[in-house]
Amino acid sequence: MWSRLIVPALAVGLLVPGGSAHGGTGHGRPVDRMGLPDGFQPEGIATGPGPVAFFGSRATGAIYRADLRTGKGKVISAGPGTPSLGMKTRGHRLFVAGGTGGDARVVDTRSGRVLTSYALTRKPSFVNDVVLTRSGAWFTDSTNPVLYRVPIDGRGRAKTLALSGDIEFGDGINANGIVALPGGRSLLVVQSNTGKLFKVDAGSGVAEEVDLRGESLANGDGLLLEGRTLYTVQNRLNVVAVVRLNGHATEGRVVERLTDPRFDVPTTVARFGPTLYLPNARFNTPPTPSTHYDAIGIHR
Repeated sequence: MWSRLIVPALAVGLLVPGGSAHGGTGHGRPVDRMGLPDGFQPEGIATGPGPVAFFGSRATGAIYRADLRTGKGKVISAGPGTPSLGMKTRGHRLFVAGGTGGDARVVDTRSGRVLTSYALTRKPSFVNDVVLTRSGAWFTDSTNPVLYRVPIDGRGRAKTLALSGDIEFGDGINANGIVALPGGRSLLVVQSNTGKLFKVDAGSGVAEEVDLRGESLANGDGLLLEGRTLYTVQNRLNVVAVVRLNGHATEGRVVERLTDPRFDVPTTVARFGPTLYLPNARFNTPPTPSTHYDAIGIHR
């Protein structure tokens, strides 16, 4: 069921020049590797409109914009000092999950200005990922058994939808990556700590476990749905599980697991043209201001 409404707070971000640019062909073809600023600690990625990608820092919440044809980019928003995790674009607006900040932000992709900020909860939380439907942006919380929905047009208030049914929250990272089925009435959510996938009714919050025929999506993180094919990043396993869903998304079969020697704990995935891009979060590497980070492109 829906919980009480939460009023959004308006905020303005800062435009911050800088950030190193690496890689690129210079011939208009998408790059297959992008260097990100040292110490950036990336986690989220979104692509478009056009040949651009946006990356969020889990350390500061900074937003980095990169040209997929050259690999060059710059920081467009300094961030609030709390994470920028999952993100998606709609036109020139970037919807950002705020992690331990318990918030969601909408950022102008041209200027880096924060257009709207929503305080989603006052509880300890981990707002992790986001998917966009026609009417709303849906956010997962890896700590609390809820989903948050904010209006896609920025008008109105955020709502909280309690999860019920088959999903049970425990220790660790729970609900993580999220995608919407056609029409937006049902959502797919992966639970990292159990390796389970759920189909969630967007009206009631009832979660039905998807039958994966004995397979596990343990460490499941970012998701990408293309038709009946669901790409699931299993971060610490350094693989992307390719799941073929049935017509009702009640069953799924892992048909392939993609990997690449350049993977270093990738967290999520976004497409541009024939290339899937994944930021390397490098969770196993102690972060320092000089730690190198990048994003990898694989053709698929």
